[in-house]
This record gives sequence, structure tokens and C-alpha cells, in this order.
Amino acid sequence: MKFDFDTLQEEDSPYPEVRASVSNIDDPDMPTLTIRMWFVGLSLSLAGSALNMFFNFRQPAPLVIPLVLLLLAHPLGKFLAYLLPITIYRLPRALGRTQFSLNPGPWNIKEHVLVFIMTNVSVGPAYALNAVVVAEYYYKLHLGFWFSFVLLLATQLTGFGLAGLCRRFLVWPASMVWPQNLMTCTMLNTLHAEEDENAGISRFRYFMYVFTGAFFFFFLPGYLFQALSMFSWICWLAPNNVPLNQVFGVASGLGMGVVTFDWTVVSWIGSPFMIPWWAEVHIFAGFVLFYWILTPILYYTNTWYLAHFPMFGTEPYDRFGQVYKVSRVLTAQDTFNMTAYEEYSPLYMPAAYAITYLLAFALSTCVIVHTLLYHGRTLLNGFKRIRLEEDDIHLKLMQNYPEVPDWWYGSVFVFFFCMAVVAAEVWNTGMPVWALLLSVMLPVIYVLPSGFIYAMTGQAISLNLLAQIIPGTLLPGQPLANMIFKVYSVQTLTESTSFVQDLKLGHYIKVPPRATFLVQLVATLIAAFLQVGVKQWIFSNVPDICTPDQKSHLTCPHNQVFFTASAIWGLIGPSRQFGPNSIYNPQLYAVIVGALLPLPFWIMQRRRPDSWAKFVSTPVVLLGVSFIPPATGINYSAWFAVGFIFQFIVRKRNFAWWSKYNYVTGAAMDCGTVLSLMTIFLTLQLPKGGFSVNWWGNTVFMNTADWAGTPLILTPPENPLPNYLADS
Repeated sequence: MKFDFDTLQEEDSPYPEVRASVSNIDDPDMPTLTIRMWFVGLSLSLAGSALNMFFNFRQPAPLVIPLVLLLLAHPLGKFLAYLLPITIYRLPRALGRTQFSLNPGPWNIKEHVLVFIMTNVSVGPAYALNAVVVAEYYYKLHLGFWFSFVLLLATQLTGFGLAGLCRRFLVWPASMVWPQNLMTCTMLNTLHAEEDENAGISRFRYFMYVFTGAFFFFFLPGYLFQALSMFSWICWLAPNNVPLNQVFGVASGLGMGVVTFDWTVVSWIGSPFMIPWWAEVHIFAGFVLFYWILTPILYYTNTWYLAHFPMFGTEPYDRFGQVYKVSRVLTAQDTFNMTAYEEYSPLYMPAAYAITYLLAFALSTCVIVHTLLYHGRTLLNGFKRIRLEEDDIHLKLMQNYPEVPDWWYGSVFVFFFCMAVVAAEVWNTGMPVWALLLSVMLPVIYVLPSGFIYAMTGQAISLNLLAQIIPGTLLPGQPLANMIFKVYSVQTLTESTSFVQDLKLGHYIKVPPRATFLVQLVATLIAAFLQVGVKQWIFSNVPDICTPDQKSHLTCPHNQVFFTASAIWGLIGPSRQFGPNSIYNPQLYAVIVGALLPLPFWIMQRRRPDSWAKFVSTPVVLLGVSFIPPATGINYSAWFAVGFIFQFIVRKRNFAWWSKYNYVTGAAMDCGTVLSLMTIFLTLQLPKGGFSVNWWGNTVFMNTADWAGTPLILTPPENPLPNYLADS
């Protein structure tokens, strides 16, 4: 059905956040799939993808984020619009007499958002390459280029097909806000809209002021005065007081000091300008409950021997209080050595890991029950093709464009699942087809619950824990099969959520759905080929790759963590880590608790629809703290403090300012800080081994128990923790 734009011009979204960021008008004649769009989009996508692939193996390393490429695309697009000829070319009759122009008019917002979508789906380091590197480097398996390429495409694009099949649930309804897109829409409208200068400072000028300030200010906490980043002044006064450092510490503590001057620390778990206030309250409430209350109780009572390890440790430990040596439980063939395991040590988890796994068990059932209770009718009506809710202005405007048929997305899903089967069978990975079916069933089950939560809160669900426990139980002692199961499940859900997010972004900017489909597919295919090539080149040409003393700091930190996880879950296995003889066995009861957790709030809001219970979302409370580890307390306390100021106080007292400048502020802070970080890295830290500034302001935080991660109880070698494996 077609709609008259004049009659719709006064309509707008029912949600104030969307009204503040997204235009309610459209020009259906605006060109989209232009040659200059493809040139700018593919150039930036390939450059960002190659850089991020290289940085993935380095520590420390910056990350080229799509928002930065969004900024770079604008002057490039405007330059091409100025430079290219406006001549119209006509193809011969044999080619359909199609006509086109290298320069169809001014650089426009729809071309710009398509470039952003291309970069958004392609610049992130491919998760599946972690499994490839670990298999080839650590387990000495020779898999080759084509295995990497086929596995990468399967893990990246199965989720693409799944995303498209969920549009009627996650894209079309107005209630699916997708708050992370609002900042992008604000930036795009700021760059392209003509604003009335008499109505106050323009968004673009305001953006440039904040952007410039953020860029130059970050040189202080990021390079010249790093104590402003690790601002734990109480710990500086008593550097050896372990409990004090654990409570107020920022490197490995609870972060009760709240203050930091480093935007990368504040925005570690997401921009506080982006996530809705009600979701921020849920997230911080979960953090306070589980990490400011439960964790200290368990830690200082030495439950599960937690006090023998750093509170926010990021690695597993042995009974001697040392980082767990996975090599001691491996045979010469990199298989599990049960005898050595029993003689050495069970795997002990620090407090942060123990609570994370506890909450992950609870979340695995909580999110399913919550979705059935709160969204069950919506799902049923959607499957019956019954209208989910009234069409908003954005959906009405999008109905002027032909939709992508469901069978296109279904074909993509089936085709790339078959590629996963090819990768598993042709290269003899030990991964049976039934296990692949099970691995893809996990994201199929979780995609709608995950999408509902992500669309309303900006918080993503991960299958990381389940995707390790299930293959660890069903395919014990097979780390490669465990890794393939994990990357296929985790990445399919992650990519499907990311693709849906971009579909909603195209929906907001009124991009033809078939144009969005095409750029997502093409950019992902090309980036996969490039990233595998970059990985092959690095490992063929860089000496001492993945060693601690590699001269360019290419120490492969992410791959080391992935290897440890594969050994723990693929070799030691969940049955030994959480089985009847393990001290962590009681954590399994969290599965039952998680299933019951939404019930009282649902019953309460059913009996009293206007009660406070209607605002409670138990999955968000559990999910919000999933960034720990490696996040620590300061990443939550400082984030919530900024959110309280802008998302509550400013929004309540000056809604007009908030509507115009809130998302612009967040976008400018993110972009200015990231560009500053990359400038520091490429000009001051990378050349000739880097240039350092050695003074008190860059070292004082390093001389504390917080920085050292000192545990409450030291474990002397002569008095180790119990080896309950021997007792069992």
C-alpha cells in the first residue's frame, strides 16, 4: 500500500527517544546503490577489516569502530560528489538499456547509511578465526586457507539468514526501538540535515565542539596522566591495604570510588547516553546486588576458596594460587591426561568468574521463561501473520519499497549451514552433523528472546557458556569440535542480532530493504576473504608470532584466552568442573532459580497492572553484568553516574536540550576518544617501540594491591588448597 507523504508529515513515533533522533519524512527518489557508495563503502570496510584483523593479534591495540568510519565516509562522499562527472551513461539494448551516472547528485544520507551498514557487518575481527588460530598454532593441526574461509562464511552468514526471518518481530514494530541505532541516526541527521541557526547552536557545530574537546582531553588519561584513568586515590593512600584496594580499586576492585576521567572506562559496557534510563537502573541494580553485595559476602567468607585469588581475576587458578597451567593436563597429542589432572589440581575460579557462571546458568532459563510470559502472545500472533501492533510512521513510509522475500533469507540460512557441514566433514574435525544441528538450534531458540532484550535495552545475550558446556559434555576430549560448536553457536546469534540491528537502522533511514540486503551480503563475503588472507599473511611472515616477547607485541591475547577455554571445556569438561565431585556443583541449581525468577513479577503485574512490578525485567538484571570479567566495578559505577546525570536529571529538567543534543554528545565523545586513542597508538606508542612519559602520574596506580590483583589470602606452596580430585 502506498501512502501520501503530505498526510503523514505530522505523524511521528510514539517513543520520545526515536522522535529525538529519527526523521519522520522520506524522499523515495533519493539514490542508494550508487557507484560512489560502493567505492566508499568497500574501501572503508576493507581497510577497517584489515586493520582490526592485525590489531586482533596485538596487545595493547585500538579498535577501528564503524562510527569512526561513518565520519570518514562523509568527506569522501562529498568529495566524490564534487569530483565525478554528472554525465548519464546508457547501457546497450542487450543489457537492458539501463542508465546510470557516476554522480547522481549530492552525497545523501541513504548512501551514507549503506556505507555504515557495510562497515558495521565487516570490520569486526571474525570470531571463528580464533578457533582456526588455536587449532593451527596451539594444537598443531594443519587446516589451511579454505577451511578458514568456509568456516568463516558459515559462522558469519548463517546468522544473516536467521536475522531476515525475524524482521516482523524485531524490525517492523515501533516498540522495537534498538537504542544503539539512535546515536547513529543522530550523527547521520547531524551531518546531512540543514538546521536553523536561529534555534540555538546547530547539532553539527555542537558535535564538532564536543568531538574536538574529547579528542584532545583523552591525551591526559590515555597518555600523559594515566592516573586520571585509574583514579583510585584512596588506594594510593594505602597501597598495601588489600580489603581497601578491593573495595575502591579500579583495576581489579569493586569500583566504589565511582570517579574516572577516561571515557573508554566509562563507556566500556556501552554508551550511557544510549541505553534507556530504565535499563540502566536494571543493569546497575543487578551489579549492586551481585557484585557489591553477593560477591563480597562469598569472597570474605572464603566460599569456594575465593579469597585465595584476586577478586576480579580474569584467569583460572590452581590449588597453589597460581594461574592454571593447561599444558600440565595435556598429553603429547594435545588430548586430556586424566592422571596428570588428578595429580596436579582441579581448576579454581576467581570470584568474578564464579559469579559470572552462576548468573549465566540462571540467565539461560530466565530469558526463555520471561519471553514466553511477556511476549508469548506477540510471538504467536507473529507466526500467524497477525498484525503485532499499529504501524508507526516509519513502517508506513517503508511500505513504499518492495520487501525482501522470506525465501531469500531462508535460502541464505540453509546454504551457509551446508557450508558449516562441509567445513566439519571435509577437514575431519571430529564434529558430527548432529552436533552442528544442535549448535545451530541454540541461536534459533535464543534469537527472538535475545532480540527483544537487545532492541529494548541495548544489551546483547551471549551463548558463550552454553556453547561450551553442551559440546564439552557430548563430545568430551575433543577441543577442535568444542571450538567449532562454540564459534558456530555464538557467532550465529551475535551476527543475527547485529544484522537485525542494521535492518532496523535502514528502516529508520528509509533505505529500500533490498539495498540493505545486498550491501550486507556483499560486504560480509568480501571481508571474510580479506580477513582470512590477512591472518595467513601474518602467520607466514611475522617471526615469533603469539610469543610473549614478540617485538611488535603480536602476542595473540585473544587467542590465548580462547585456547585456555578450549582446554578447560573441551578437555577437562563441564562434568568435571561442575559435576557432583566439584565444589562448584551447587551452581547448577541456578538453572532452576532462573526459570522461577520471572514468575513472581509477572504474577504481580497481572494482578495489579499499575504496580511497580510491570517495570521489572529479570533477564536485564542478570544480563547487564555479563561484561564481568574483564570489566570491573568502575566500568559500572562511573557509567551509571554519567547515565544518571544525562538520562535522568537532564532529560527530566530540560527535555528540549536532551532531545537535541543527548545523542550528539554521546556520538562525539565516542568518536573523539577513539580517534585520539588511535592517534596516540600510531604516533606515540607504535613507532620504534613507543615513547613513554615516566613520572608519578603514570606510575602511582601501579604500586597498589589493586593493580597487582593481590588476593586476601596468600596460598603458600607448602600449604596448598585441597585437591578434592584425589579425595573423590
